[in-house]
Amino acid sequence: MEYRQLGNSGLEVTVLALGTMTFGNQADRETSFRVLDLALDHGVRFIDTADVYPLGGGLTLAGRTEEIVGEWLTDHRGQVVIATKCFGAMGSEPHEKGLSRKHILDAVEASLVRLRTDYIDLYQAHQFDPLTPMEETLRAFDSLVQSGKVRYIGVSNWRAWQVAKALGIAERLHLAPVVSVQPRYNLLFRMIEDELLPFARGEGIGVISYNPLAGGMLTGRYRPGQSVEMGTRFALAGAGDLYRERYWQEATFLAIESYRKWCGEHGRDMIKTAVNWVISQPGITSAILGASRPEQLEASLAAAEDPPLVTEELQWLDELWFRLPRRREAR
Repeated sequence: MEYRQLGNSGLEVTVLALGTMTFGNQADRETSFRVLDLALDHGVRFIDTADVYPLGGGLTLAGRTEEIVGEWLTDHRGQVVIATKCFGAMGSEPHEKGLSRKHILDAVEASLVRLRTDYIDLYQAHQFDPLTPMEETLRAFDSLVQSGKVRYIGVSNWRAWQVAKALGIAERLHLAPVVSVQPRYNLLFRMIEDELLPFARGEGIGVISYNPLAGGMLTGRYRPGQSVEMGTRFALAGAGDLYRERYWQEATFLAIESYRKWCGEHGRDMIKTAVNWVISQPGITSAILGASRPEQLEASLAAAEDPPLVTEELQWLDELWFRLPRRREAR
């Protein structure tokens, strides 16, 4: 498994990371452990989670994913880099969400307990918080780095101007800088190429991309006219609406059918090709793979050994995105 440096930091991470947002809801404890073991056996040494996970669990299950990962970590902590996030609501009170100093300091303590660890390698702001002064957020993160509870700071789902502002504030105030961004990126969604990706490359910021399989669309599992399957992320309470808005569109299904045919004609596997494409893009440090069952993870993990895509193949794959109608960006 290839290692890549996370931006300008000294941290090296594997080119494939394991996403865990299904653990505790779509995947029970036993299945989650099997997925974690499989990833480790294939050389993955980078695990991404968040305090609000599992996906679709709401406040009732919030934190369960970190608990499962933490239990598994008791035998594997020294082998892996752990990334988690804060921002989402962990309770019903106003101060139990966002990026205020209070919530960040409360959230990190709770995550450390659930993860059964003394430190978090990469602590990320899960979303941008327009209600909290950025200086307050960055000072809180810096205090965690200075205390040793957090090693590096990252952000997820932030725009280029927001990251640029954070870098400027951190430099001016001599605070721990943002070393990575975590955006959505795949063959069917390439908005980050307009600003965020070139900005990250220019400033030496690591890019940890999620959704490389477009919520499962690029696996070939879904066909035009098919109904949403219960148990998939497209049907989950609190998350299904978001994923259907992102991908459950006629134009997307047509693109998938074209992709399916092309892969068949060129002897390419749909899953391996989609993941291979992401990790071969300039500026991408790592791609996060998710699964609710071990067998779902197998083909994705094999992408790291897939033959490189040649120029003609890359040109054809470009058309999947360029031909899709431009819509308002859905988060």
